[in-house]
Amino acid sequence: MNRKIGVVGLGYVGLPVAVAFGLEHEIVGFDISEHRINTLKQNEDYTNEVEPSELEKANIDFTTDPSRLRDCDFIIVAVPTPIQENKQPDLFPLEKSSETVGKHLNKDTIVVFESTVYPGATEEVCVPILERESGLKAGEDFFVGYSPERINPGDKEHTFRTIRKVVSGQTPEVLEIVAEVYESVVDAGVHKASTIKVAEAAKVIENTQRDLNIALMNELAIIFDRLNIDTNEVLKAAGTKWNFLPFSPGLVGGHCIGVDPYYLTHKAESTGYHPEIILAGRRINDNMGKHIITSLIKQMIRKNMPIQGAKVTILGLTFKENVPDLRNSRVIDLIQELEEFGVEVQVTDPYAYPEEAEEEYGVELINYEELKPADAAILAVPHQFYLDKSWEQFEHILKHGKGIVMDVKSKLEKESCPEQITLWRL
Repeated sequence: MNRKIGVVGLGYVGLPVAVAFGLEHEIVGFDISEHRINTLKQNEDYTNEVEPSELEKANIDFTTDPSRLRDCDFIIVAVPTPIQENKQPDLFPLEKSSETVGKHLNKDTIVVFESTVYPGATEEVCVPILERESGLKAGEDFFVGYSPERINPGDKEHTFRTIRKVVSGQTPEVLEIVAEVYESVVDAGVHKASTIKVAEAAKVIENTQRDLNIALMNELAIIFDRLNIDTNEVLKAAGTKWNFLPFSPGLVGGHCIGVDPYYLTHKAESTGYHPEIILAGRRINDNMGKHIITSLIKQMIRKNMPIQGAKVTILGLTFKENVPDLRNSRVIDLIQELEEFGVEVQVTDPYAYPEEAEEEYGVELINYEELKPADAAILAVPHQFYLDKSWEQFEHILKHGKGIVMDVKSKLEKESCPEQITLWRL
């Protein structure tokens, strides 16, 4: 494998890819953020996906200079593909990165996209931009491939090297080259998809399937809450059957599960088909914040607690436990719902960066030690930081050590719940 590799976009996905290649080859790592590049040059990854020792060992030329991509003949694009407020795909980062690559594209270069998209986007959106900016013809002067990312933020077991990689190429010959390049660093090997569209579709349904399974659990949780049945105990009982899938209810955020299905539904609707099950699952998951806060307000009313002016502490803001990733966190739904009721909310998170929380959501994070005693607390994100402190922490978090605790992910020991605390679990 004698290709000179460039990686465009060094975030949660791109950096692990760049480091994996950089430990085996000499590569160029490009990002538009000067702050990101400067910290990486100091062997610091503020996403906590890559260890400083790995960054130090990796042979990566970190740069914000796009002209360095001219030195590469195999360019991997790993930029975010979020959604807009109206739940439509936001292809702006993908389009801008395609422009950048196109402006510095040499003949015979292979460009492989890793960003999650709807089937057809690589060839319908990216290729025309690459052709326009480079003056070259795809399939003749340069070639494209698609290899969907499967990075799971915070997961040290399932990593870029250990997850089998789906690869695809514009032609059978390009597919073989793409497969060979990835096989040089992915220990789990590759799966060769027959076309780029097949690879795009495979990626987008991975998270759609997971989204729907969680939506089913969330709907069950709403039903069981009305029946006064503990959902977690039901799932434990059902889980004793060998083929019962181990999904659990919760807030569905992050850059993948809460986003990718909208890419597929967008494409489906462009063909005149309205995807009912997928969108129904999205509606359920998007409304879970409202359900949790409605349940809390009911609990407070039953206890004759005043609602307006009450204080509620939210533990955790990131989209999942033990990572600093704030992208598409649905904890913001809890905050906004509470504020609509006139409740005073204080939010703390030991992993999230305060500046990012302020910029992304307008949320001021409070240091854990500086929390004021509250009427209720919501364990929204079960960081190990909180689980280690167990029930004892609520002696300080709640007024006089008593009140309501909402355990969204059912991670606290129900049997150990102090008598003066009312526990609610999703």
